[in-house]
Amino acid sequence: MGVIGTLLLTTALAGVVGTGLGGLIGALLQKDSNRVVSLLLSFAGGVMLSVVCFDLIVESIETDAGLGTVIFSVALGVAVIYLLNWLIDRKTNPEVPHIDANHPKTADDLDELIHADHWQQHHERKDSKFGLFIAGIVMACAIALHNVPEGMTIGASYASNDGVMGSAALVLAVLIGLHNIPEGMAVSVPLISGGMGRIKAVCLTAATGIPTMIGALLGYLLGEIGPLGLALSLGFASGAMLYVVFGEILPQAFIMYRSKLPAFSAIAGMLLGLYIIFA
Repeated sequence: MGVIGTLLLTTALAGVVGTGLGGLIGALLQKDSNRVVSLLLSFAGGVMLSVVCFDLIVESIETDAGLGTVIFSVALGVAVIYLLNWLIDRKTNPEVPHIDANHPKTADDLDELIHADHWQQHHERKDSKFGLFIAGIVMACAIALHNVPEGMTIGASYASNDGVMGSAALVLAVLIGLHNIPEGMAVSVPLISGGMGRIKAVCLTAATGIPTMIGALLGYLLGEIGPLGLALSLGFASGAMLYVVFGEILPQAFIMYRSKLPAFSAIAGMLLGLYIIFA
């Protein structure tokens, strides 16, 4: 199997299989546990943070493209993902009744984070098929905003290791796969409760992991251009993941389970990440 084939297979396992497994669990149980999801998200966020800060950004600096280039690319990754999320939220939040002035200024449930609640609202109103289709496209875009940068971190790490699937890329793939399990549950449960067949719901849920493969390919191809391309790829992917971790995963984890445990779970994830990187 070639370099690209190995990369796509790895990210398919992380994205499609991880999300699909979550969809299957959601189809069988049709419920989730806020405590378990919170601790899983915070732990995965901690590992991702460790790998991004102590591996990917360091590798970006070592390309000798210049510290200014690295800082710019990280800031660009943060800004782009934030802006795209803001645009989606601005369009959808007014259509969901429970998101009002008293609501936290971030998602307090996975349904909100991926806008499955927006799709559910259209379904409950018995909107036209076109309206449901548009709501589904919005949900797919919201999921892609998480999956594409996640895939880019794998692809950029892969490129920085000369096309060899190193430990950092493997760890990211495993962690992203674990992170996608509760996300898959959040997609499949409202689809099934809305009347969709379980098999179809699981298949559609698994398909939402495809953007991870696209992101991995983008990250790898950009990183193959040369030192500047690699610095931009690593930096942009790192910035995007920093926003996802600090702007979405950790705030949501603390809101879902109001306890000190998510903080300890995130710290444990960071320590595991450090061990994997430097052991």
